[in-house]
Amino acid sequence: MAGGGVMDSTGGARAHLYEYRITSYFIFACIVGSMGGSLFGYDLGVSGGVTSMDDFLKEFFPHVYRRKQAHLKETDYCKYDNQILTLFTSSLYLAALISTFGASHVTRSKGRRISIICGSISFFAGAVLNAAAQNIAMLIIGRCLLGFGIGFGNQAVPLYLSEMAPAKIRGAVNQLFQLTTCLGILIANFVNYGVERIHPWGWRLSLGLAAVPAILMFVGGIFLPETPNSLVEQGKLEEGRQVLERIRGTPKVEAEFQDLIDASRAAKAIKHPFRNLLQRKNRPHWCVGALGIPAFQQLTGMNSILFYAPVIFQSLGFGSGASLYSSAITSSALVAATLISMFFVDKFGRRKFFLEAGCELFLCSVAIAITLALEFGQGKMLPKGIGIFLVVVICVFVLAYGRSWGPLGWLVPSELFPLETRSAGQSMVVCVNMIFTALIAQCFLAALCHLKYGIFLVFAGLIFIMSSFIYFLLPETKQVPIEEIYLLYQSHWFWKRYVGPEDRAAELSGQNV
Repeated sequence: MAGGGVMDSTGGARAHLYEYRITSYFIFACIVGSMGGSLFGYDLGVSGGVTSMDDFLKEFFPHVYRRKQAHLKETDYCKYDNQILTLFTSSLYLAALISTFGASHVTRSKGRRISIICGSISFFAGAVLNAAAQNIAMLIIGRCLLGFGIGFGNQAVPLYLSEMAPAKIRGAVNQLFQLTTCLGILIANFVNYGVERIHPWGWRLSLGLAAVPAILMFVGGIFLPETPNSLVEQGKLEEGRQVLERIRGTPKVEAEFQDLIDASRAAKAIKHPFRNLLQRKNRPHWCVGALGIPAFQQLTGMNSILFYAPVIFQSLGFGSGASLYSSAITSSALVAATLISMFFVDKFGRRKFFLEAGCELFLCSVAIAITLALEFGQGKMLPKGIGIFLVVVICVFVLAYGRSWGPLGWLVPSELFPLETRSAGQSMVVCVNMIFTALIAQCFLAALCHLKYGIFLVFAGLIFIMSSFIYFLLPETKQVPIEEIYLLYQSHWFWKRYVGPEDRAAELSGQNV
């Protein structure tokens, strides 16, 4: 089967010569590699459930537990507003932010596979420490170790999947990361639902089970092949060609291999990849891929729902068990949406998914705000019908996010950077993502308390802005070979003023440092 491509008229593109077959070796590598997403997903799902469990609150946050029990004079929006409690969630993402810069060096110099293994070790240590925590300090340290693991995993896994995949199916393959993330969230919600009945240590089991995906990722990582792109970048040309032939299922890889060598030559001319990111010719890469998309991914408000779904549902009048069950429903919707995206993103393209889902996200945010403004607050219980309506609207929101900003927020940035700045660029992606993830995690409950339903109107405004950003500034990358995506900028109505053919020619001749 020939791997198709575009823009061969430029003279430098060889995409029409690429060939590949789907092999069992390729499938194994992608499934094992994508398991890094399960670490991220399990933590996203488990933290909100644990912070809503009475046994956990009694042991570490007794004042929050007392406020939860005696809320007659308390506005329901504010029941969980506690900065130390939210630090339990956000500390992980602050640690991931710091670790991603070390991960960038490891990913570039030692390979994507080593970063994945390092991430699994750190995540395992954090899970064990959290399960055994006797005080808040142990909880926070454990969360930081989990964050280091996520920093390495989120830095390496999207790159690994994008580099292993043929161009025609790169979107679907890369979204395995999002699928395992969503499955991790779903499993975590069901675990929370089950262990809530185990008193008083059920929450320890929830946190400790995070060690399971870490072990699976470590063991699988030992047997993973390195990506051909990384092997060529490290100067291991023969090994890189052998891996490329094996994952493509054909010895006819000369065209793709030559593109990897050209990209590696440009990469070796770059001595300071982070500094190189700031050059004029790389402005489209970091503006769209490293700043806009990862920031806006968090500003949809989706992670507020993922972090605090059980807390939100309890605040809306659902019982403890019902709130965990409702959040499991939303997690199931997220998995279904990711599968939809995997099947269709390489057919319909990235931009259409972004823009169509943006309309749904905007309308759902406005609907939630209006409903809460009319029916919620001052301690009164929501009518059952209104509660069901909110769950349905949240599920529609999740379905829209799950086929657009969720998976594409990782897929598109991993495609946009050329090899010479790919590791550094992905570090910036993770860095910006974690800054805004931590910001949302730390501030959402306080914002919910003070802005009340207005917080969802804020998210609606941000969704409008980010959809406009995509419409005007993101070129379509579907089925374009990863080492030829730089050509898209040269023909883009706005970015062509920053990127020209002469820039790439200079890179390939080794003149650009």
